Amino acid sequence: MSHTIHIPHTSSKEEIYISLLPQLKGLLEGETDTIANFANVSAALKMTFGFFWVGFYIVKREELVLGPFQGTIACTRIKYGKGVCGTAWKEKRTVIVEDVNQFPGHIACDAASQSEIVIPLFDHDEVIAVLDIDSKHLNHFDETDAHYLQQIVKLLEL
Repeated sequence: MSHTIHIPHTSSKEEIYISLLPQLKGLLEGETDTIANFANVSAALKMTFGFFWVGFYIVKREELVLGPFQGTIACTRIKYGKGVCGTAWKEKRTVIVEDVNQFPGHIACDAASQSEIVIPLFDHDEVIAVLDIDSKHLNHFDETDAHYLQQIVKLLEL
């Protein structure tokens, strides 16, 4: 089955998210494979917003392991509580970093990354994965991104 994401490119960031959400819901509907869904969401977000890096890290025992992504080569494993991804996992909350160089313990998988947002995915109250998005620009992410990316992540939760 063929799917195409249609985004009005002259819209505000919020309008783009509002347009993207139902399209992602339709894309994911009926598909139960987590990896396939992570892959499609990564591709859709990268394609829609042109983010530098978009992907998922999946909780496996006491670390995050690289899952489906779009972008440059990435760190394969991240320890609990380490870096931005490990912090979002440990604190069970979305983390927005305006300047990754100012984040204590930031893990530089690619030096081109300047800002980052990480959103945890839950199964009940347990984090099962995180959505990690990097930008080449400082201060790229805000509460609008957090709000809509949290809604996108809810489409993926078990």
